[in-house]
Amino acid sequence: MGIVFEKPSLRQRITPIFQGFDGPLAFVIFMLAGAGLLTMYSSGYDHGTRFVDHGRNMLIAGFIMFVLAQVPPQRLMSLAVPLYVLGLALLIAVAIFGITKKGARRWINLGIVIQPSEILKIAMPLMLAWWFQKREGQLRPLDFLVAAVLLLIPVGLIIRQPDLGTALLVLAAGLSVIFFAGLSWKLIAPPFLLGLLGIVLLIVFEPQLCAAGVNWGILHDYQQQRICTLLDPGRDPLGKGFHILQGMIAIGSGGLFGKGFMQGTQTHLEFIPERTTDFIFAAFSEEFGLLGNLLLIGAFVFLILRALDIALEAPTLFTRLLAGSLAMIFFAYAFVNMGMVSGILPVVGVPLPFISYGGTAMVTLGMALGILMSIARSRRLVQS
Repeated sequence: MGIVFEKPSLRQRITPIFQGFDGPLAFVIFMLAGAGLLTMYSSGYDHGTRFVDHGRNMLIAGFIMFVLAQVPPQRLMSLAVPLYVLGLALLIAVAIFGITKKGARRWINLGIVIQPSEILKIAMPLMLAWWFQKREGQLRPLDFLVAAVLLLIPVGLIIRQPDLGTALLVLAAGLSVIFFAGLSWKLIAPPFLLGLLGIVLLIVFEPQLCAAGVNWGILHDYQQQRICTLLDPGRDPLGKGFHILQGMIAIGSGGLFGKGFMQGTQTHLEFIPERTTDFIFAAFSEEFGLLGNLLLIGAFVFLILRALDIALEAPTLFTRLLAGSLAMIFFAYAFVNMGMVSGILPVVGVPLPFISYGGTAMVTLGMALGILMSIARSRRLVQS
């Protein structure tokens, strides 16, 4: 008597593929993507194909997220060192023979023009999570020192390009891994307090420090000017302070409910600089008002909290550290972008996730989300 094997149905074959998707996380991603497309349609209506390109970039990021969601965290861990070394090598190559645009050397031509610093946004937390996983159970102060060196080398190379915005994001990703690995508060408090003291002194002595011809020595001229502009944007309202002032005007003019979709005067009369990229939050605020802002911020908070929840329930130290650092990357992206547009942080060129136009940043976000999905999937497999 022969054995009859029942052929699995199409649903049975497809279901395991989609088990990598965390439902709540997928829901908030779709909400943010929808907000991004809506805002790009309005703010980029006269920017050629920006809306179409933004949708294409989202589809590419979604495909990358889908693929990475199927990759087990153990495989991701095996990629940590090669990806970090590749990113570091490309940063060194950029410093030697990279492409210079607007005074910054950040790109390299490898058949296609890429920005290697973007790789480190993912490679850095992967590398440090791998390092602490290898040292699990026997962590010493020296291990944290090695982690700091692994972090500061690429951050230093990115700052030299110069690209302060990306350097801050890579630094935030790395520091979050080190913190979650168990760094003592006794080591965190001194630099934090020194930073607060520096901010206070900067505010008190702002007229003297920002006077013409004064050189701080530790910052590039444009970085020094951005800080001075933040402290007093009215110093040069039609020049260096124009971005901040127009962003604040657009946010304030939105009121409680906003002016309505496609009705933003600051946006459509082109008073908002970079209204499809770094300052798109100002365009969103003008058209959707305080209520829209609260919903957008709520979506980002939900995304971050969901990522932290995935980290808390992750099955290994590597996945816990990695998921936690990715949550902090999303926090840094959103906080820095909204802060600089609102006039509470210097303008450093950080996009707003899912909302701002930009292919490389969107791909990086897709990678981060795919890794989170992979970790969530591994957690469910362990529990089952």
